[in-house]
Amino acid sequence: MVHYDLGPRILRILPSVIAASCIDSIAIMSIESANDKKMEDTEFKEVVAEHHNITPQEIQARFESLRDLSQEQMDALNKQLVKRLDWRLMPIITLMFLMNYLDRINVSNARLAGLQKDLHMTDTIWNTGISTFYVGYLIGQLPGNLWLAKADPRWLLPSMMMAWSAGTICMPAMTNGAGFAVCRFFIGLSEAPFFPGITLMTSSWYTKEENPMRMAVWHAGNTMSNILSSFLAAGILENMDEVLGLHAWQWFFIIEGAASIVVAAAGYFLLPSWPHNTRWLTKEESDMAQYRVQLSNGGHDEEIGGTWDGVKDAAKDPFTWYFCLMHFSLVTAQSFKDFMPSIMKTFGFENLITYLIQAPPYAIAYAVACGLAYTSGRFQESSLHIIIPIVFSAVGCSVLISTLNVGARYFGLILLISGTYSGLNLQLSWETTLVPAPRSKKAALIAIANCISQVSHWFSPYFFPRSQEPYYRLGGGLILFGCLACVVSALLVRLRAMSLNKKLDEAQGYSEHSGSERGWRYVY
Repeated sequence: MVHYDLGPRILRILPSVIAASCIDSIAIMSIESANDKKMEDTEFKEVVAEHHNITPQEIQARFESLRDLSQEQMDALNKQLVKRLDWRLMPIITLMFLMNYLDRINVSNARLAGLQKDLHMTDTIWNTGISTFYVGYLIGQLPGNLWLAKADPRWLLPSMMMAWSAGTICMPAMTNGAGFAVCRFFIGLSEAPFFPGITLMTSSWYTKEENPMRMAVWHAGNTMSNILSSFLAAGILENMDEVLGLHAWQWFFIIEGAASIVVAAAGYFLLPSWPHNTRWLTKEESDMAQYRVQLSNGGHDEEIGGTWDGVKDAAKDPFTWYFCLMHFSLVTAQSFKDFMPSIMKTFGFENLITYLIQAPPYAIAYAVACGLAYTSGRFQESSLHIIIPIVFSAVGCSVLISTLNVGARYFGLILLISGTYSGLNLQLSWETTLVPAPRSKKAALIAIANCISQVSHWFSPYFFPRSQEPYYRLGGGLILFGCLACVVSALLVRLRAMSLNKKLDEAQGYSEHSGSERGWRYVY
């Protein structure tokens, strides 16, 4: 056997290997650096080309009926249009969203009235039924919102509402867990495009300064539904059991479904279409509606771009994925809402009191949301308006899962609800402000973010089993994770917006001392 001494040979070839490796590494780093620079240059050119400085006069000149109007006439027409929108669009979509959200949460109070017991469902089957709703909701999100971007919302949105109302009225016929899951799946599929749809509509009618407050107004439907659900539960579930041989929870679904059909019918008459084709607007008002939004969008026309081009553009934009994380985080932080009656039952009150004391935290949350929306729109700041309240929500959750003192837990619940609900409202207005056009891209972003956020509902119900009473610490840990992820995502969006603004400043030669006018910028 021949023995080779490899030591000297390795020492001789080692410098060559190291040198070759270094050369390869330097070459790879140079290529990567060149690619990164190429990507940055491409993004730089796209940002500058997309948001060049365009004056209000140039946008005004695009519309024949507005060209010869003075600034005073433009202001008066703008005020007239906003007033008309506020009194016609906002009430109906607020009422529709109220019924939409009431339909989503009604099963929580029905559970206290014996729905789960009467259908002989275990906690696992119950949670599966709750999750099935969001499977349908997930499937219908993106195609529904892309369809809406090209269709007439005046007809499509009320038709969706009619469909889920029919599903709700069918729920009293359920006899087992399988029927519960099927009904909830159909209702979720019917509701899927509605929430992103009214978000898209609001951003297509209002400016970036008006958007946060208007979204807070119709988002009141969310808050009001929780308040109304509490009173309906107290009135129906406590007093209508065995009326005409039906359980109280069956009457709950029948009455709610019938009311929802009435609201949907009103929607056919009251909802507008898009700014360019709404029949109850004059030519001047229609042109002003388009002018306002184009001015807010940095001169962009929402109508440009094809449907699938919008999807591809949204998928390539980092903002889309940052907002996906933010929306997912906020929905996860709100995972308590499906179990609110069960959580409050651990306070030790009888059923009637449990139903009624759910209302004040949501009323306070609505007041907080409106206040934050107003200051966010006025000062054009979003990130801190989301981060600071969500930190208070985390504090509230910590209190809720660490003590049995009823007063402290109730206060913690108020903090938890206020921060998460205002955060979701501001996130919606922020994403439509940062990606204002074309409508197909904005619709895709809203739908993708809302779609991914609903994945939270697939697993969050399993974090709130009855075995976790009274603290529900497993669910509390999930909520705290959502709060933390929300802060991270808001910071990511803020940093990217600041970076893009810096590129625009450099390209347009703007500085605080240059004396030049600063054009459209990303809100952070």
